[in-house]
Amino acid sequence: MQALWHLENIDVTHILCPNKLGDGERMAHHVHRHYAKGESFFVPDDEADRVFFITEGRVKISTMNEDGKEITKAILGKGEVFGELALVGEERRRDAAAALENTTVCVVTLAELRELMRERSDLNLFFMRIFGSRQLEMERRLESLVFRDSRSRIIEFLVELTRSRGERVGYEWVVRKPITHQEIANLTATSRQTVTTTLNDLRFKKLLTFNRSRLLIRDLDALTAEIRS
Repeated sequence: MQALWHLENIDVTHILCPNKLGDGERMAHHVHRHYAKGESFFVPDDEADRVFFITEGRVKISTMNEDGKEITKAILGKGEVFGELALVGEERRRDAAAALENTTVCVVTLAELRELMRERSDLNLFFMRIFGSRQLEMERRLESLVFRDSRSRIIEFLVELTRSRGERVGYEWVVRKPITHQEIANLTATSRQTVTTTLNDLRFKKLLTFNRSRLLIRDLDALTAEIRS
C-alpha cells in the first residue's frame, strides 16, 4: 500500500528510526515521541529545527487564512514525513501540525538529518520526490478548485485516496481507516453536508460502501467516470 503523499511510497523508517539503526551512538539523535489526540507538534512561528516521520497514527497539517479560518492542507499517516521545509530554508514554521489520533513519530534534528543526507544519496532522492510530489498535488488541488464543482472535487479526492492508499481485493478496492466526512470537506473546500450527500448518492448507485473502519470502492472506473470537468 502506498502512502498518501501522493504518488510514491515514502516510508524510510528503516533508515531513520532508532529501533532500525545499528549504530548505538547515532541512535541517540533519533527520538520516538508519542502525542495524544489533539496535541500539537508545532504552530506557526515555531523554530523549524527538526523533521518528523510518522510511525503510527495520523497528523493534520493546516494554516489560517486572513479571516482566521483554519484551512487543512494535508492529512498524513504512517510512513509519511512532515516539517521537511526546514531542509530548504524555512527558519520558522508557517503551518501548524497536530495529532488527529494518538500518534507516534520519529523526530530527527535538522543537523542530524543533513549529516545523514551527506552519507546516503537515497535520502536526497527521497526528499526530492517528496518536494516534487507535494508540488504536483498542490497544483492538482488548485486546478480542481478552479475547474470542478463540489461533487466532482469530492469524487476526485476519493479516487486519488483509493489509488494512493487502497488495497485491491479482486475487482474492488478497500481503504482501511478512511478519513472522516469533515476531513474530506476540509481537504476539498466543501461542506460536511455536501460530502455526506455525495457519499450517500454514490452508495445508492452501488459504486461504494463505507463505515468507520473502511471505504469499499466497488468499481473504481465507474467512480472515476462520475467526475465532471
